[in-house]
Amino acid sequence: MKNCLRLPRVLIPREGFETWAVIACDQFTSDRDYWKRVERCVGDAPSTLHFILPEVYLGEDDEARIAAIRESMYAALESDALSKLTRGAVFTERTTRTGTRRGIVSCIDLECYSAEEGVSAPIRASEEVVAERLAIRIAERKNAPLEFPHAILFYHDKKDRTVRGLLREELEQLYDFDLMEGGGHLTGWFIPMDIAEVVLQMLHAKGDPVFAVADGNHSVAAAKAHWEQLKPALKREELAHHPARFMLVELVNLYDPAVVFYPIHRLVHDVETEAFCDFFMRSVRCRREGNVLVPALPAGAEGVRRTDELCERFVRESGGAIDYVHGDRALSQLAMQEGCVGIKLAAMDKNDFFPALKGGALLPKKTFSLGEAKEKRYYMEGREISYD
Repeated sequence: MKNCLRLPRVLIPREGFETWAVIACDQFTSDRDYWKRVERCVGDAPSTLHFILPEVYLGEDDEARIAAIRESMYAALESDALSKLTRGAVFTERTTRTGTRRGIVSCIDLECYSAEEGVSAPIRASEEVVAERLAIRIAERKNAPLEFPHAILFYHDKKDRTVRGLLREELEQLYDFDLMEGGGHLTGWFIPMDIAEVVLQMLHAKGDPVFAVADGNHSVAAAKAHWEQLKPALKREELAHHPARFMLVELVNLYDPAVVFYPIHRLVHDVETEAFCDFFMRSVRCRREGNVLVPALPAGAEGVRRTDELCERFVRESGGAIDYVHGDRALSQLAMQEGCVGIKLAAMDKNDFFPALKGGALLPKKTFSLGEAKEKRYYMEGREISYD
């Protein structure tokens, strides 16, 4: 089997981890207050906040924001704020209310990845990729010297042999701190090359696919698209080792006890509330809790697909917009706003995850979430993706 993984030289900050690590850019997309609090917490300190474009701000002077991101990355490199580790991987422990989730930070080979429906590949997208959402992410990656990922990929190891082996090793601790805004606790250890090579080989279990994106589908798809744009201008000898061919991700065992699948609810806003509720409830039997509808639909892909069909039809015919909300409480609060209706969905069974992707199949977009919003991945490790 072709090795789909590669050992990177990881970048981490020399200090100030508490303000360095911020949550994934595609979280709290309807909550500007969250991001304003993060901005106040970070202030002028070195932080991955300066390297990302939170989606809550999309459409607000994107070009200038992307230019500022690029400048911040070069400034970080030139100021010696980052420490570049020797080649290897990082073993992580993320503690949240669901337990301690363990991961391995390394690189995937984007030549082994596909998001095309019906195409079998060792590394697969898990859900539909919306083309319109890629342009801004590709623009962020273009000419950027660094990447800092929030993508998580699943591997399957029912006996958890890989993690149990790492727990027996005496590894050098890199960081150990509380994440801001109630994100839990994060600890990381360096896995040196000799051990890391064995670990990566163990992750290549048989299967179709071998690895699949658990979180960050659009980020991985954008990295692939960026690589495809670069390839025609490269010399043959550059194709095998160019840094943009690879992407830093966190690899997590699907069967980790702390991996819990949550639904991603739908929020329809800027609509006539009663008109939408009447439309939806004429098609699907629902329980109504204020402005939140709880449809009697199967958990997982089938229920999500039916919900999206109805929401998209209503918006197409009557106007409005659709957002994706993590957490029951957040949905209830947002649905109380004028012109908003929430649709509360049921969680997918994680044992259905890999079988649902066999043969290049795809789940509908936003079928599940790996934890609620505060449990999503925080930006921490990075790497260089250009020769500049």
